[in-house]
Amino acid sequence: MHKIPVTIVTGFLGAGKTTLIRNLLKNNQGRRIAVLVNEFGEVGIDGELLKSCQVCDEEETAETNILELANGCLCCTVQEEFLPTMQELLKRRDAIDCILIETSGLALPKPLVQAFRWPEIRTGATVDGVITVVDSEALANGQLAGDLDALERQREADESLEHETPIEELFEDQLACADMVLLTKSDRIDADTQTRVKQWLERELPEGVRVLPCHQGEISAEVLLGFNAAVEDDLDSRPSHHDHEEEHEHDDDINAVHLTLDVAMEPKALVERLNAIAHDNEIYRIKGFAAVPDKPMRLVVQGVGNRFDTFFDRRWKPDEPRQTQLVFIGRSLEADKISASLK
Repeated sequence: MHKIPVTIVTGFLGAGKTTLIRNLLKNNQGRRIAVLVNEFGEVGIDGELLKSCQVCDEEETAETNILELANGCLCCTVQEEFLPTMQELLKRRDAIDCILIETSGLALPKPLVQAFRWPEIRTGATVDGVITVVDSEALANGQLAGDLDALERQREADESLEHETPIEELFEDQLACADMVLLTKSDRIDADTQTRVKQWLERELPEGVRVLPCHQGEISAEVLLGFNAAVEDDLDSRPSHHDHEEEHEHDDDINAVHLTLDVAMEPKALVERLNAIAHDNEIYRIKGFAAVPDKPMRLVVQGVGNRFDTFFDRRWKPDEPRQTQLVFIGRSLEADKISASLK
């Protein structure tokens, strides 16, 4: 029987992975796509965003956590149950053309690829390609990999630096495992800076890996799918900082704080409050939903650094509590402190 091609979408927090996948689901060109969202946090925020992409029929199978989409696609929210979810999808292989896996912003791509060597998965699925999504504005501002000029001078002076932060290592591992890099948010920087970011990335990437601009996740499925890379059989050519470790464990200081508030908040005031919280704590990402006074629609909130995006995605359901639900991802975050600051 044929193997289902799997595309892994990786990238740092807030780079634009969910937006990319939402657009691909909306413009699937007749493909029957299954999406696995690997959440970090107690609320399936990204999973909810994918489910609200206007192709859902809202019928979820309780035993498998697989949502049937009205356009023939599937959406799954995966916590620690990757293997059973994949096994369930493989039972439906005749009804699936491809699978997309959105990793969490803190996930290393290589261990996930290695899972496709497991006997339970190997015979039914293959990693078609790895797409790494990079926030060009953040990179240009030194928020992920440092100032570009300083980083370039450092690279030229010593290409085998002995000390790097976990975030830098994660970013480098995401690049090393990529078959293609998508450069998002380039409309927020000038043309010269775009060129510098692209050229720097091309020097850091394996030979032959292309860097493509991607505006608001809008890119053809023909570009993203069909690499036929069989990545699980090609891992030796994709070096990682953690190749010699038996098992990678995330920095224990990195955690997620989930808050649910039974109050409605004005968007501008909410963003100002979140900006202050991000300034006072080491926060990598803020995401969630908010209830707005006298507004029948739910407000989506996404923040990286001091940049926040908000938009209304759908109406509140009649039986749905109009709560503000937020997930804060960062280092050594204290729920009580953040809750007090928010209130």
